[in-house]
Amino acid sequence: MAILWFSPPVYVKTEHKGFRYGVHHVEAAAEELVLWTKRGPRWQEAVRVCVDAFSGKVSPKQARNAFEDAANEEGMLFPD
Repeated sequence: MAILWFSPPVYVKTEHKGFRYGVHHVEAAAEELVLWTKRGPRWQEAVRVCVDAFSGKVSPKQARNAFEDAANEEGMLFPD
């Protein structure tokens, strides 16, 4: 399976205060989503969109946008 890249990456918080993790592709987004304990409506949508991206139904850009929305909703988006 080809890697479905994000451009630009989405930066999320880590368990280490002040550190961030750059999510550069759909696979990393999916891995990150399963680690989060809060799972609101945008988290659920991001999971669905990531699965759809794996099957070619949506673009990596759409998955990136859904992941960024979920990160923002869950308080995981690293501030600029």
